[in-house]
Amino acid sequence: MRERVGRFIRTRVIPQEPVLDAGGPAAVAALQELHAHARADGLWALPLPAELGGGGLPFSAYAQLAEAEGASDHGPAALGSAPLLDVTMLARHAGSRIRERYLEPLVAGEIRTCYAMTEPDVPGTDPFLTGTRAEREVDGTWRITGRKWFTSGAATADLVTVLARTSGAPGDRGGLSLLLVPTDSPGFRIVRELPVLGAAGQYEIELDGVGVSGDHLIGAEGGALAIAGERLALGRTLRCLRWLGQAQRAFDLMCERAATRNGSRGPLAGHQLVQQHVFDALLALRTTRPLVHEAVALIAAGQDARTEVGLAKVAAARMLQQVTDSAIQVHGAAGLGPDTALPALFRGGRAARILDGPDELHITAVARRILRGYGPSVVTPG
Repeated sequence: MRERVGRFIRTRVIPQEPVLDAGGPAAVAALQELHAHARADGLWALPLPAELGGGGLPFSAYAQLAEAEGASDHGPAALGSAPLLDVTMLARHAGSRIRERYLEPLVAGEIRTCYAMTEPDVPGTDPFLTGTRAEREVDGTWRITGRKWFTSGAATADLVTVLARTSGAPGDRGGLSLLLVPTDSPGFRIVRELPVLGAAGQYEIELDGVGVSGDHLIGAEGGALAIAGERLALGRTLRCLRWLGQAQRAFDLMCERAATRNGSRGPLAGHQLVQQHVFDALLALRTTRPLVHEAVALIAAGQDARTEVGLAKVAAARMLQQVTDSAIQVHGAAGLGPDTALPALFRGGRAARILDGPDELHITAVARRILRGYGPSVVTPG
């Protein structure tokens, strides 16, 4: 199955990347065509519940495929596994009406979702400062007001899950809730696109008194952070798996270039400094992969994986940037231009060190957790 997924990405998705990256009607058509091929090949929505139309693979099994699928940023969307986080969240925490209304269309690829947590001028690592508010009306509906940014895929999403304060004031450690908002609701608008190092797909959104019915509350009122914690652990681990796939792609490009590029002194592969790049990149890949799969095993078993996810996230982000940097160096000027995927892979590696929490957040959180085991007096604030 892993080989089948890898072949689909190499032969069908990667050739369509320029069209998919550009967006617009052509990208929509290309994605729909890829969906049809994925269904025909028996590869559609492999990690999503079978009773909803997915492949029913448990996370531990899907993790063996996610690396191959993630070699392209468009792989999860093409194969229908992109909504895994939202399907998992809604299946566990949404009410029956929401599950019945949205889960099957979401698994079928008929609707798309996004997640809005961070806000302008508010550190993304400190959700307690969330300023977006949701007020309960007398009829039980919610009225949401606020602004979010770096919301992936908001322009094409049908639903957005919004972190909002339902009680208290910014800075309070309680009172945060999650609400599911249809993007065609009056008062919802896309403010602007926020290119990430030149790449499209991130947006700033505004909710100006957007109303949703009471059953669009996800989980208990005030219970957002527990649900967000579940989502982040799974989401960070999925990203790590996909970064491994992208780093392997960059590594393969580097080795092919070294083996086939000839200069006046023979092939690049014969140069010791090129060999050093190959060795260091391979070492980074091979030492990061076990860390990621250790996190996978704990999450699949329902155990506390905070330390392992933090280690994996930092290691995988650094590894992706290191491997793609080496691949660019071996390619020379060709690695900077549009003829390879390396600029996009490198951009992803740099962004990876900030996405889902910057490296510094994970470093301090893991270190403090470990040091507490040696006695609370060794851990100082700051």
